[in-house]
Amino acid sequence: MLILECPCCGVKACESELTPGYEAHLKRFGAGSSDDDFESYMFARKNPKGVHFERWRHSYGCGKWFLAARCTATLEVFGTYSAQLAAPPADLQAKIKAKRPDWEGF
Repeated sequence: MLILECPCCGVKACESELTPGYEAHLKRFGAGSSDDDFESYMFARKNPKGVHFERWRHSYGCGKWFLAARCTATLEVFGTYSAQLAAPPADLQAKIKAKRPDWEGF
C-alpha cells in the first residue's frame, strides 16, 4: 500500500485516503486546441517503468492536490511536493538521482 505525505497539511495518508490524478506536469489542452493536441493530452501517457511523477488529491483530509515522485516498479516513494510547482524541486531530483543513478532527470 502506498503511503504519501501531503505537503499541504503534513499528514501521512494511505492511498485509500487519496484520489489519483494520474501523470503530473502535463501540458493541458482544451477548447480551441487542435484535435491532435487534444487527443495527445487525453490519451498519450508516458507510463514508464521506474520513476514517475503523479498528481494526488488528499480526498479524506485537507482536500488539496499535490504531486508525488515514486517508482512504478517498486512503489518506493521519493517524496511529495506542491502542485503549484512547474517541475520537481531540485532536492527531490537529487534524491532520485542518488538512488537511481541511471535516471535521466526531469
